[in-house]
Formats: sequence, C-alpha cells, structure tokens
Amino acid sequence: MPVAEDFQAPVRERRLRLVRDGWGTGAAAHEHRLLRAARPALPVLNWLGQFANPLMRVPKLGWITADPLTARALLNDAEHLTLLSEGGVGHLWAQILGDWVYDLFDGPGHHDLRTRSRELFTERTSAAFVQRAWGDRLEAARASFEAGEPLDLADLSRVLVGRMVMTLLGMPVAPGDESTGEDPDDPYREIFATGEELAATALGTTADTMLPPAKVESARAIVERLTGHIDQVFPTAHPDTVIGRCRELGLTLRETKGLSTLLMVAGTETAASAMARTAALLHDSGEQHRLLTAPEHRDDAVREALRVTSPAPIIGRSVMADFTMAGRTLRAGERVVVLTWTANNLPGGFRIDRPYLPQNRQLWFGAGRHLCLGGPLARAELGAIVDLLLGDGRPFRVVSRRYGRKVLIPAYAELVVQKQP
Repeated sequence: MPVAEDFQAPVRERRLRLVRDGWGTGAAAHEHRLLRAARPALPVLNWLGQFANPLMRVPKLGWITADPLTARALLNDAEHLTLLSEGGVGHLWAQILGDWVYDLFDGPGHHDLRTRSRELFTERTSAAFVQRAWGDRLEAARASFEAGEPLDLADLSRVLVGRMVMTLLGMPVAPGDESTGEDPDDPYREIFATGEELAATALGTTADTMLPPAKVESARAIVERLTGHIDQVFPTAHPDTVIGRCRELGLTLRETKGLSTLLMVAGTETAASAMARTAALLHDSGEQHRLLTAPEHRDDAVREALRVTSPAPIIGRSVMADFTMAGRTLRAGERVVVLTWTANNLPGGFRIDRPYLPQNRQLWFGAGRHLCLGGPLARAELGAIVDLLLGDGRPFRVVSRRYGRKVLIPAYAELVVQKQP
C-alpha cells in the first residue's frame, strides 16, 4: 500500500490497528506493554489520541492531538504557545534552575542560543563523540557478543549513556578497579542513575507542572551533584566538550551549568530507551533478517526505530493568547498535549524499508524552534547499536526481557540478547 494511502486510511481502521497491535506477542504488543508498565496512563492517552481528529479537549488535562500535521503546526506556533508558562517543561525547570530559563528557553534568547550552538551536534561531530565516548567499551561488548555470550543491552545502554555524559560534560570519572572486585562500569551506571533521578522530577506533571517545595529542593541537590565540577573546569574545558563550547559561545557559568543539567535530563533516559527498544523491534518484527540481506537500509532502520519508539511520548505547551486551530478555539491559560508516540505510530509498525513520511518528519524530536538539538547524536548512537547487533552478518535472539516500571521514559529494565548459533 502506498504511503499516502496508508496514512490516509480511514480513521476507524487506524484506531483498530493500534488497538489490535496492543495484544499478542509481536513488536507492537511489546511496545504497548512497555508503555503501560512505565506509566499506566500512557495507553489511555494514546487511545484517546486516536479520537483527537485533529484536536480534542480532555477535562483536567487540556487539548490533545495525535495528528502529525496539527502537532507540527502547534509546535511551530511561537505566537500563541509557549513552554514557559504552567503546563510547559520550561515552567517546570525554571523552578529548579532559576529565572534565567525564561530568557533562554523561548523567544529571542532561545533563538540566539540555538543559532550559536547549531554546530555542536552535526553528523560529523556526533560520530566523533560516539567513537570517543564508546569506542573501547563497545568493542569489548562486540567481541563478547559475537563469541556467543549473552548481552543485557538495557544495562549496556545505561553504561554507554553514562560514558557519553562524562565525555560531553568533561566529568571527572574514574572507572571501577577490577583488582578490588569493582565493576569498571559502575561509575557510569551511577551517572545514568543520577540523571534518571533528576528526570523523575517530571513524573506526575502531565496535568500540573507546579512542583512542591520539597521536590524543588531535592532536584536542586541532584543538580549540584551533577554540575558541581563545572565551576573548576569551565575556564579550561576543551572546545569539543559542551562546557568548552558554551564558554566560547559567551554563556555564563550559571547558564552553562543549567544547560548541562537539561542535557542530562533530555539525553539520558531517552537515548538508553531507544537503544534497547531498537534491538527489541528488530527481533520482534523479524526485520533484522531483512536488514541483514539489505544493509543499505541501515539508516532507514534507525529512522524507523526513532519513529516507532518516540522515546519522549508526549510534549506539552501552554496557550499564551486565544487562537483558532483546526476549527477549535484554544483559550489563554489552557494546555496543549501533543501525543507524539500515537502520531508517529499511526502509519503502521516497524518496517526498515518504509518510505519517507513527510508528515511525520523528525516529529520524534519535536518540531520548530525546540527541535531536539541532539538529533544527530541520537542517530549516531542508534547506528552504532545496530552495527553492534548485526555487524557480523548473523541474527540474534531475545533471551529474556523485563519492562521498566513507573519510570518517566518507557524503557526496558532488562533486555538480554544473544547471537543465534
């Protein structure tokens, strides 16, 4: 079926497809169960989103949409929507990081920051970051995996993300000493766990982004643990680290620490989630076998994995001024929730040769002025994971899996894979 026909299939047919795929043992069924384990409300929101054609108002939540064209229009509307007022992620983080967030998270200040930092993550620099942060650890995992040893990809993903954070932020981390019985990966797991702990601040804020004082204080303590080293390294940090680049862009120490914190929040759980889920999709859908015979679809497989997993399943905005969208009148003070996972999954399940979907282009990274700055890095990371799994030309199997429960970003707590004999 052509892409246009596939996407324009009757709404009822697409709704039934999503409901049907939530059962059974296929790739979509595992994704559905993973979402439900992480946040029980997510499947309900996704189900409601199928009726938001293109917008629907939900009591105590606001307006929701799962239509990709409407979602893109909303995320591009800087005149009427913001993430700084209550209901937006900027409002949440301003309570923790300070009022400077209001200057750099939206409007002219944000545009200036994005313009100056746009070369931080390119395809070239991202590939270099992956090699520098992961090279030796990834090669060790590859050797063991290809020798037939089982590999917990969920755990490895957390370790790799911890190493990436250490590299980007220039964090002083010493690997565990094996001679004393320590696991060399533990310090990186700790970095990931700290970022995960900070990100959990956002749990329960889907309908209300006002944080209680105790939660604010706890989050600020975590931020200090993550960024306390920046005071010392800021003057001399190498320009190819985030710290050094921020300094060269003219950001203050305080702003650099804040942006580093947000990088931790935005790039830890989402990256680890996408890595293990990509492996599960390749296995559960059977598409790994097609990719082995058609390796030219490697980059397409990465794009499809990002579309189907959409690690940040919802995006919130608040309405600044009354306006009309898709025949609905949205009032100042109301909230808009874009259901990115639902919007991206309406065209169908994981397929490595799916043609480009213009209406969904990079919607898994957001859209407009807040399109994810680290998109190229995410693609480079996932590409490296696909190469790890299939680089020797042999398929793999999933030995065991366990879904993460009550977490902000849906993810596997465990995903053990092994090369087939």
